[in-house]
Amino acid sequence: MHLLHVVGARPNFMKAAPVLRALAAAGSVRQTSACQTSVRQTLVHTGQHYDFNMSDVFFQQLKMPAPDVNLAVGPGSHAQQTAEIMQRLEPVILDRAPDRVVVYGDVNSTMAAALVCSKLVCSKLPVPVAHVEAGLRSGDRTMPEEINRIVTDQLADMLFTPSADGDQNLLREGISKDRIHCVGNVMIDTLVSLLPHAQPAADAPESGSYVLVTLHRPSNVDDLPWLGHLIEVLERVSGERNVVFPVHPRTRERLKQLGFSQVSRQQFCLLDPLPYLDFLALQKNAAVVVTDSGGIQEETTFLGIPCLTVRENTERPITTTLGTNKLVGRDVQRLEAEIHRAFTEPRPSSPQIPLWDGHAAERIAHILLNA
Repeated sequence: MHLLHVVGARPNFMKAAPVLRALAAAGSVRQTSACQTSVRQTLVHTGQHYDFNMSDVFFQQLKMPAPDVNLAVGPGSHAQQTAEIMQRLEPVILDRAPDRVVVYGDVNSTMAAALVCSKLVCSKLPVPVAHVEAGLRSGDRTMPEEINRIVTDQLADMLFTPSADGDQNLLREGISKDRIHCVGNVMIDTLVSLLPHAQPAADAPESGSYVLVTLHRPSNVDDLPWLGHLIEVLERVSGERNVVFPVHPRTRERLKQLGFSQVSRQQFCLLDPLPYLDFLALQKNAAVVVTDSGGIQEETTFLGIPCLTVRENTERPITTTLGTNKLVGRDVQRLEAEIHRAFTEPRPSSPQIPLWDGHAAERIAHILLNA
C-alpha cells in the first residue's frame, strides 16, 4: 500500500508525525506476520510555511523524515496559494500514483490536495482521500479554515475525527456513518511523546509566573485598532506579571505598523517564533495562555492550563465544555480580568477527554491498513 501525505503548515507537522510513525511500525509488523502487506509512504511538503522556525525545525524536533517532495509554494493570498499548490501537486500525484492521499487539519494545503484528488477521480483515476482531524466546525464561514474544513470533508472518503462532536457535525452535513471514524486527537499524541523532552530555557520565567501569548489570525492581527487594544491590555498586565509573546511573522509586521515592534516594559517580552519543544516548555509552565490558535486550545486543555481564546467562536467546543478554554471574544475587560483570575484561583485539573490518550495515530494506522 502506498500512502502519500500532504503537509504544508506548522500544525500539519504535529499531526502527521505520529501517523507516519504509527504506519511505519504497523507496516513492519504486518511484513513479519502472516499478512505480507507492505507500507510505502511519500511525504509532500507544499511549502505553505516557509520560515525556518515555522517549518524546517519542526521536522527536526518531531523526528519526521525529510520530505520526498517540496513544492516550495511560499506566501500568497488564499486563492493564489491554493491554486499554486494544486498546480504543483497534481503532477506529483500522477507520477507517484498513491493508493490514498492523507491530508491534515484545515490549512490551504489540505483543501488543495483534496480538490486535486477529486478532479483526478472525475478523470477516472481513483485517488481516495483520508482527512485527519475531520468534522471540526466553528460555524463561522468568514474564516478561511472553516471553508477548507467543509470542502475537504465533503471530498474525503475516510474521515478521522478527534471527538464525538466532529462525528455529529459530519452526520448533520449528510456524510454517511461508514466514512466516519472517531479516533482521538493526533495533536495529543505528539504532545504526550515530546512532553518529557520539553525543558524550559535557562532564562525562562519561573513556572506559573507568566502569561503566554500567541496571536496570528487575520481577524485579530489585521484589524490594527483592535490589535492595538490587545497590546494595551497586555502592557497593563505586564505591570504586574511577566508576559511572553512569541510573535508570528504576520503579527510582527502588523505590530511594526502600530509602532509596537519594541515594548516599554522589561516584563513584556517579544520573541521570534519558537520551535515546538521550546514553545511546549513555555506552555506547560504558564499560569495562563492567551491565544487565537485552535491547536493551543487543545494542548492547554490536556495540560490543565487556563486558556483564554480571543475569538467569538471555536471549532473545538469540547475544550470549552470539558476543557480549560474560555472564549473571551473582543471583551478586553473580561480578558484582563480572566488573566488576573488565573493567577489567584487554583489551577484546574487536567480534563480527561475520551480518546485523547496518545494513541490516536495507532488507531488511524489500523484503519488505513485494513480498509
